[in-house]
Amino acid sequence: MFYDKWLKVKSKITLYSDKELIEQIKQYAKENKTSVSQLVNNIFKAILLNKKSNKNLKKSKITDSLEGILKDSKIDIDDYKNYLEKKYL
Repeated sequence: MFYDKWLKVKSKITLYSDKELIEQIKQYAKENKTSVSQLVNNIFKAILLNKKSNKNLKKSKITDSLEGILKDSKIDIDDYKNYLEKKYL
């Protein structure tokens, strides 16, 4: 076992992936002066952090498909308010 500077126990895992992808990741790590292990750790931490922050915000496939659909439209908040007033009043 290895210990880092904060005395956290480190463990080893083995990952299998496409050989070409592995070579590209090694090159990326080298260019960014880091290690593949650190890249993997950062990805795992980001996944877990994202999971915690979005725990109650799970979206459905329908919601995902609608995301950004009105990006280029000329509809604004006043249009929406008028729609709701007509519908419910």
